[in-house]
Amino acid sequence: MQLGTRWTARTEPPKAVPAALREQIAAVEAAITESQWSDQPTPRWTLTWLEGRPVAELDTGVIVSLDADGEAVVRHDPDDEFA
Repeated sequence: MQLGTRWTARTEPPKAVPAALREQIAAVEAAITESQWSDQPTPRWTLTWLEGRPVAELDTGVIVSLDADGEAVVRHDPDDEFA
């Protein structure tokens, strides 16, 4: 069993966050403009594991996960009101 973790966006991800996700997490954060950061409290990431694969979700509904080939994929949760 693997436990998840949370951290604030724009801070160093915990060591539990796999290297395969880190580049895409940084790209997501870089794509958010300064005005978007200042409009609301800084969102937090949540790392969970689904069927043994890491999934990082930002409070805004952005999800970074690994596909079947182990490549990081970014998508939006269609059910998230902020997406």
